[in-house]
Amino acid sequence: MAMEDRTRTKVQTLYDACNEVFSSHKEQLPTFQQIHWLKTLMASMEAVDVGIDKFGPGSPPSSPDWPKEQMSSLEVSKITYIHVHECDDFSIGVFCFPAGATFPLHDHPGMTVLSKLLYGSMYVKAYDWVKVDESNARTIGLAGTVKDGVMRSPCETSVLFPRSGGNIHCFTALTPCAILDVLSPPYSEELGRPSTYFLEFPIPSLPGYAVLEERDLPEDLEVAGAPYLGPPVVTVEDDLC
Repeated sequence: MAMEDRTRTKVQTLYDACNEVFSSHKEQLPTFQQIHWLKTLMASMEAVDVGIDKFGPGSPPSSPDWPKEQMSSLEVSKITYIHVHECDDFSIGVFCFPAGATFPLHDHPGMTVLSKLLYGSMYVKAYDWVKVDESNARTIGLAGTVKDGVMRSPCETSVLFPRSGGNIHCFTALTPCAILDVLSPPYSEELGRPSTYFLEFPIPSLPGYAVLEERDLPEDLEVAGAPYLGPPVVTVEDDLC
């Protein structure tokens, strides 16, 4: 693993590390050491590192290196996704939430996902499959609860894997908040990695377990897009130009 270069921005360092872990060794699953490396890099990141002012317009910068133009957290009125980078092997992006917004129960097929809560607090419920039936038109199965509680920033970077760590989860923002996400590989309908949404039916006689049943894309789910205003990210493709 490469040592962190302090002259690089944190988001550039994260991109370089993701490229080394997910693109240079794409035929291999990431090792514990690699995951720990990425978690450590993400743990040091703040909203400003990806061009977001969590305090609102007019707040004084604490560092001359902070981007002059930033997106204010107070301007977020609906769930908003900021695209930082995406390639065949991984994606980096930020979901911003206004208080009260909910992202419904959904999965991450075949993915490793690292998430860092940049600011705010949110309620998280997460499941992993215990037994699943995918032979019918809609997936249904028994799932066990992995997390059912509140996350508050600052907190540890979370990691989920294809079959563990809470691969199926939902969020409700208790305050304005934002999550930095790294997904590997990214969602792809063409490659059989769609985002699937679920209804949950808790089992009163079996605390901590629920039946999850695939549902259509929720009609009330609306995700806006916003431009990335953080420091530029130089990619492998840029280096080849």
